[in-house]
Amino acid sequence: MTTQDLPTGMTRATDMFGTAAGYMPGFGNDFETEALPGALPQGQNSPQKCNYGLYAEQLSGTAFTAPRGQNERTWCYRIRPSVQHTGRFRPIDVPYWKTAPNILPNVTSLGQYRWDPVPMPAADADLTWLTGMRTMTTAGDVNIQVGMASHIYLVTRSMQDEYFFSADSELLVVPQEGRLRFVTELGVIDLEPKEIAIIPRGLVYRVEILEGPARGFVCENYGQKFDLPGRGPIGANCMANPRDFKCPVAAFEDRETPSRVVIKWCGQFHETHIDHSPLDVVAWHGNYCAYKYDLRSYSPVGAILFDHPDPSIFTVLTAPSGQEGTANIDFVLFRERWMVAEHSFRPPWYHKNIMSELMGNIYGIYDAKPQGFAPGGTSLHNCMLPHGPDRNAFEGASNAELRPEKLDQTMSFMFETRFPQHLTEFAAKEAPMQQEYIEVWNQLEKKFDGTPGIK
Repeated sequence: MTTQDLPTGMTRATDMFGTAAGYMPGFGNDFETEALPGALPQGQNSPQKCNYGLYAEQLSGTAFTAPRGQNERTWCYRIRPSVQHTGRFRPIDVPYWKTAPNILPNVTSLGQYRWDPVPMPAADADLTWLTGMRTMTTAGDVNIQVGMASHIYLVTRSMQDEYFFSADSELLVVPQEGRLRFVTELGVIDLEPKEIAIIPRGLVYRVEILEGPARGFVCENYGQKFDLPGRGPIGANCMANPRDFKCPVAAFEDRETPSRVVIKWCGQFHETHIDHSPLDVVAWHGNYCAYKYDLRSYSPVGAILFDHPDPSIFTVLTAPSGQEGTANIDFVLFRERWMVAEHSFRPPWYHKNIMSELMGNIYGIYDAKPQGFAPGGTSLHNCMLPHGPDRNAFEGASNAELRPEKLDQTMSFMFETRFPQHLTEFAAKEAPMQQEYIEVWNQLEKKFDGTPGIK
């Protein structure tokens, strides 16, 4: 278990030996943790009086009557109940963070698009987690809790006495450069490239910059929360294993200082002002919590004889839609792996898909697009629009000597959704779109000449 230095004034749980703890392993576990001994009630959730004068409060991530295997809630024992963490709300403008539906008549979302990395901000730029968010696409409708949005974040400054939570969504955070710290009600997560974090709907937190400037990707999930995919005939192991997900131990602040809390609700942002830190949960137990996960622990499976399997074989997390087998969002990872398929075209093949695919490059070269898809870059292939390898990738894979080959130093991902993804004005007009991207397929040759045999 790794540990990290805490912000000044924060107290964290210790382990059985009295040393500072960091994370607890397991996805979907029922955790319990306390930052002060005896703060966590035993045998009941809501005693008449809690130790240390704490208040008992439940945070529900699902409906009360959700099936037991899907029901998620966490009991918090806090210095103040959260009704004291909000006051009167005032609408504010967060201009670059957009929410579905966001269909713009002056923006054409139909197409195959690719962007160079959004430039890192200047050292003197003043961008926090909120002001540095740049929405690229939106899909679905937040008001009926379906769909998603994809964002690029640019962060140069820590949030200071400023806190945020979203009533709209959970966030899947994929760093690409720089290191961030998420100081949440339930504990502290430090995050760096090659890791991801899941921040659940309704959880209050602030984001600090540990090494910057920082840039990365965010998938905002309006629908059912992310879960591990079923493995089917693969069985009980490989892909993302539950034990590799880490949940933070309890940590709390008891600070009385003027603070600003920003809330995202139905796509609108509001602020409220209080006189203390809202991160005051001294102990908690439950299964609704934040996680981090090291993408290097993902164990890919694939073809060991012939053909290229569907990309769904690389799913790390899935958010169900209610229609069996069709996700609201899939988070898919293309990382280092061996390729050994015989007499087969090994890169992804040409296809059209009911799902819409937004890809991001964390580092290295993506095998289907060896040129032009830079680390930090993004691409979008929308619902039922054809895409696939460019000419160089096709010719190289078609004529390569098929011996075992290690695809190395590469890590890309995909946010895939059943809904069409609509470009924001930022994506269409400000982000560095590659206007020539559609031309990568122009050089594909017609090889058919009517005579038999392999060309």
